[in-house]
Amino acid sequence: MTWLDGEVRRRGRERQVAALLDEMQVEEQLAELRRKRGISQAKLAALLGVKQPLVARMEAGRVKNLTLGTIARTAAALGARVEVRLRPVRRRRKVRVGGSAR
Repeated sequence: MTWLDGEVRRRGRERQVAALLDEMQVEEQLAELRRKRGISQAKLAALLGVKQPLVARMEAGRVKNLTLGTIARTAAALGARVEVRLRPVRRRRKVRVGGSAR
């Protein structure tokens, strides 16, 4: 993992990787909520007015343009709500040669 983290940083892909991880978390949260509610993919699809394979693809992270609207509709169908939080990015302090931070 250390090597992978270094490669991501070296290639300047930190934001893209973070965005992909965030998407996977949302999709996993929806799948987990559906399971906790005891609702099948087919039942959720019927509630959303779509076909079951679309729900399966969504939960697997294979829907490329998963919008906030789709997430909110899915959450509402599962009896939940969406919360969006913006968090400032922590900036690393640069260390000068000699050990003092700036």
